[in-house]
Parts: sequence; structure tokens; C-alpha cells
Amino acid sequence: MRILSGIQPSGKLHVGNYFGMMKPMIENMGRGELFAFVVNFHALTSVQDRDRLAQDTLEAAADFLALGLDPEQSVFWVQSDVPEVTELMWYLSSVTPMGLLERCHSYKDKVAKGILSSHGLFSYPVLMAADILLFQAEVVPVGKDQKQHLEVARDIAIKFNNTFGETFVLPEPQISENLATVPGTDGAKMSKSYGNTIGIFQTAKQLKKNVMSIVTDAAAIEDVKDPDACNLYNIFKIFAPAERTAEVRDLYLNGGAGYGYVKLELVDILWEYFREARAKRDELVGDQGYLREVLAAGAVKARSHAAKTIDLVRDKVGIKY
Repeated sequence: MRILSGIQPSGKLHVGNYFGMMKPMIENMGRGELFAFVVNFHALTSVQDRDRLAQDTLEAAADFLALGLDPEQSVFWVQSDVPEVTELMWYLSSVTPMGLLERCHSYKDKVAKGILSSHGLFSYPVLMAADILLFQAEVVPVGKDQKQHLEVARDIAIKFNNTFGETFVLPEPQISENLATVPGTDGAKMSKSYGNTIGIFQTAKQLKKNVMSIVTDAAAIEDVKDPDACNLYNIFKIFAPAERTAEVRDLYLNGGAGYGYVKLELVDILWEYFREARAKRDELVGDQGYLREVLAAGAVKARSHAAKTIDLVRDKVGIKY
């Protein structure tokens, strides 16, 4: 089984990234061929600062390794180091119906949030399809918000196969239903684009500031509250032990849940949750030469796999003559 997913370096990685893609990918080590990469081409739709993108790319790689990804048990690279992906994107673009892209909700949601409309943002699903199909991935761990893009990738693969003959494996999404969408501090989906994130590797001061900014209602401590409708509780239950989550839920239902106290407890839980990874990340960020070596070695392995698919595609469409 070939498992693939990527993480975008468009800012500091957050707990939504961790549960939506990174944790599932790390847990999949040893279950099949694992392909993980940093999608810096995708990040260009929102990051157009050269130094920031370069630094965020290295830091995203450090984050992934610190959280437990083993480059010896996976193929781990940076998207732009495998140029075959942009070539494949063009072939796929040539068979992708406009209506398919026009129905994608992610583009509409981001533009509605004030993100600059661009061809890159609109054609994002085609590049994502190329990422997946280039490596003939069978399983793609994603958050619920990316499920439609997986469906688009399948539709494009089917259209290509029907046009030129059997070429691509049809990928299947892997989504944890318990953590399909991690809520942000404002209750919407946690996203760097929306500025509502809680970082994985923030300073203690930054972490406390973000957690304390989680939006809640004006209910008093003694008031009965609906935990399932509370953004704070829905974040808390992801990290807290089951026994403590049950205790806090009881306080919500019977009166006694103080939002400020729950937030402070969440700060402590989050700080401890990523303690070991935080120490490992500090080491990795301090040795960028090692990071570059790991990514370069991963790119060599990735290109060896990509070459097989791109040669097949070139032959199918008639580019090889």
C-alpha cells in the first residue's frame, strides 16, 4: 500500500495540521510505502516573500521530523525538488473540465475570507492531483476539508484514464472521523489562512495568548452549558485524557465550568503534549545542514518514483515520439 500526503509551509504549523495529516502519516510508518513532502509550490498562493517561504519550508521539515517522521522509513522531500510534478500538472490540466474546478468550495471560501484570487489558487486542486497521481498513491491522509480535493483528483484520474488509457491508480482519502476538522480559536476550521490557529511549537507566552483568545459565550461559571456547542470544549477534548474530559463535560452539563480555568488547563496540557517534540525541533532547526541533506536524499528517492509515472504519461499523450 502506498500512502502519501503533504504539508504546506505557509506559516507556522498548527494543531490542525498535526491531527489532520501529520499524526496520521507518522502512525502509518511501517504499514506501507510512505511518501511525505513539504508542498512549497502550493504555499506560493499565499506566501510571496522569498525569505519567509525558504525559512518556513525548512522549519516545516524540522517540525515533521521532530514529531516523529523517520526519513529512513519514508520518502520525505520538498515539492519543488521534484519538477516532474509541474509537468504532470499541465497534462492533467489539459483534461480537467472547468466546471469541476468551479465547484470547489475551498477556492470560494478562501476568496470570501479575503485571500487574493489568482489562477494558482483556482487551479490548486490540479496541482494537488498531480502530487498524488505522480506517485500512484493509494491512500491519502487528509482533513475533512480536503476530501473534495481528493474527489477531484480521482475525477481527473478517471478522465485521463478514459482519454488515454489506464495510467493512474485511483486514490482513497483516509480521514479520522473523530478529528475530521480541528476547530480554530474562532470556531471555524483551524487554518493559517484564517488566522485562528494554535501553533504546535509556539513559545509559552504565544501559546497562552492564543488559547486565551478562544471564543466563548458570556455564560457564568454556574450556568449550565452545552459542551458540544462550545469551541473551547471541542479543542480541549482532543488533548485532555478521557477521564479529565468526562469531568469537564460534567461541569458543563451541571454548572461549574469556568471558561478561564478550562483555558489555563488547556495551556498546560498543550505545553506538555509537545514537550519532547519541542526539544527535538530545537536541535533540528539548529542544524540546517542536516535538514538539507535529509531533504536532498528524499528528493532523489522521490524522483526515481516520479520518473516511472512521467515516462508512462509522456508516452500515453504522445509527447514521446
